[in-house]
Amino acid sequence: MKTPIDLHDHKTDPRGDGKSDTRNDTKNDILQHLLKRVEVTAQEFAEKLDISPQAIRKHLKDLEAEGLIYHTSEQIGMGRPQFIYALTTAGRDRFPDSYNQFAVNFLDTLIDTLGKDQVSEVLHKQWQRKAQDYKSKLGGGSLRQRLEKLAEIRRAEGYVTEWFSVENTQNFIFTEYNCAIAHVAESFPSVCGHELEMFATVLDCPVERTHWMVDGEHRCGYLIQAT
Repeated sequence: MKTPIDLHDHKTDPRGDGKSDTRNDTKNDILQHLLKRVEVTAQEFAEKLDISPQAIRKHLKDLEAEGLIYHTSEQIGMGRPQFIYALTTAGRDRFPDSYNQFAVNFLDTLIDTLGKDQVSEVLHKQWQRKAQDYKSKLGGGSLRQRLEKLAEIRRAEGYVTEWFSVENTQNFIFTEYNCAIAHVAESFPSVCGHELEMFATVLDCPVERTHWMVDGEHRCGYLIQAT
């Protein structure tokens, strides 16, 4: 699995003035924002991160030089064309978005050896085990409290996770912008069904998928339905 970006683990600043840490913070914020938004202009970055457009362009230039982002030019209105920034594959790989190819090959070998149905049952049991582990960590509390704790656990595992209340309801939206099993899911989409079942078991309520990376969307989203 790819090594996730740790927002609290930055290079030591040899000058001791804190500027290196600040630059790393901003670059990580840019990468995470692109993971959520897909395409963003320099001005949007400046407004979101509350720093000057000149400083943002310097960070964007550095990230392009590192091969983590790229830009395209787009005509917006009557003014000059604007640069639209997006993550490269290398930039997305800075997040834990896949197991390596070994995992996919290993599952192929298991299917050839044991058969598809038996491998599916093994995967199902693995997700059941994961559900029990999460459930023991969540403890009691309201659905909101358990959802908040689940989001904390997933973030600690390297996921970029958000959740919020659905207006005028008691329901919630739970969103993850990267996936630790993305390559596996492309070849074995049934694992996503097991994950969906896991969330429902952990939160003890109906959970419905609203967005799915396997379908080409840039996030996986879930409607958490209070009962």
